[in-house]
Amino acid sequence: MINRELIRIKLVQVLYSYLQKGTHNPDVAEKELLLSLDKAYDLYNYLLLLMVEVSRMSVRMLEVHEKRSKKLKDGASWSHKFVDNRFIIQLESNRQLRDYCSEHELSWADHETFVRGLYNKVEESDFYKDYMASETSSFMEDREIWRLIYRNLICNNEELSDLLEDKNVYWNDDKAIVDTFVLKTINRFTENSNSVQPLMPEYKSDSDRDFATKLLYRAIVGQEYINGLVSESTRKWDFKRIALMDRIILQLGLAEITTFPNIPLSVSINEYVDIAKMYSTPKSDKYINATLDAIAKKLIEEGKLVKENTNATEDI
Repeated sequence: MINRELIRIKLVQVLYSYLQKGTHNPDVAEKELLLSLDKAYDLYNYLLLLMVEVSRMSVRMLEVHEKRSKKLKDGASWSHKFVDNRFIIQLESNRQLRDYCSEHELSWADHETFVRGLYNKVEESDFYKDYMASETSSFMEDREIWRLIYRNLICNNEELSDLLEDKNVYWNDDKAIVDTFVLKTINRFTENSNSVQPLMPEYKSDSDRDFATKLLYRAIVGQEYINGLVSESTRKWDFKRIALMDRIILQLGLAEITTFPNIPLSVSINEYVDIAKMYSTPKSDKYINATLDAIAKKLIEEGKLVKENTNATEDI
């Protein structure tokens, strides 16, 4: 699940913290990085569990309605279509999700009010009403209603963002990327899925974890060399006057460019330009783009930088 886009964002966060604290031990930074990445995977499972909790809330609310109708003898009947949704039953029974949440003590028990409010929004939505309008549905329709719930009510949910920020300071930065993987996970379920349906692994491969630790180490131990490259390219501008976030983005960008010859130059530059748009000043993206491009070209001309498969695209 953890891809290189998320890894780069985490590296910026960790390196910023490392420099702000004045830490001089790369091992401490690596430990923080890996912990932060683990927490991103916690978030993935926590958001999957949120859908299960909303479904459980629907069961409780249905029971309340049915008991009330029985007591009042009003003859009202309540549809079980939503609580019998085949996709959510599969997700709730998923062993990998159950075991992970149990092992890492992930629970929505302390946020019942939020879960109830989210379920109320589900009931009020037009897509829920359309789904409930027919008595039957296919598995694809069962799965689709939950994709719509997630995309429309869980993505870009400000109340949820506040809740997540209270639990982990980095989770709001992670959520947009994690949301895409939750939606991909929903789409992976089929009518034949069972309790051992695989969820996304924490890392797609060991190479991504190695990429994270190797890039962090290179950015820290090569800081003097990298800062020298930046200083040479900005002779008319005092290096110390460059915004700290811009220096961090350049530090990581140049560490990646000079350490990973198999990653196309354009990929590295574009990734750090995008990070500058998220984390730095309005004009930083143009500055980052121009500086990384100029330094890389100079190193190539001097024979100090060789890139492999420069026309390829990185699988991020």
